[in-house]
Amino acid sequence: MTKKDIVNKIANESGVKQIDVKKVVQMTFNIIIDSLANGEKIELRNFGVFKTKSRKGRMGRNPRTGQQVPVDPKRVAIFKPGLVMKAKVR
Repeated sequence: MTKKDIVNKIANESGVKQIDVKKVVQMTFNIIIDSLANGEKIELRNFGVFKTKSRKGRMGRNPRTGQQVPVDPKRVAIFKPGLVMKAKVR
């Protein structure tokens, strides 16, 4: 399912114009991204939790040449599903 599919489904079920739904969906995604970029945790009850995790730097390997290369430390976004999602996705 794509963002367009989500927008179409919400618009069809709610009777709101697609352009308005698209703006709200995009704003929601932008807020989540900005919050994660600032190191904040987003907790959506019965859905899940978005947060960032720090990964240490390490020595990696170029699979083509076998040469070792350093991998810089970085922050990555992670998602932990909530209880309702876990129960339905089973």
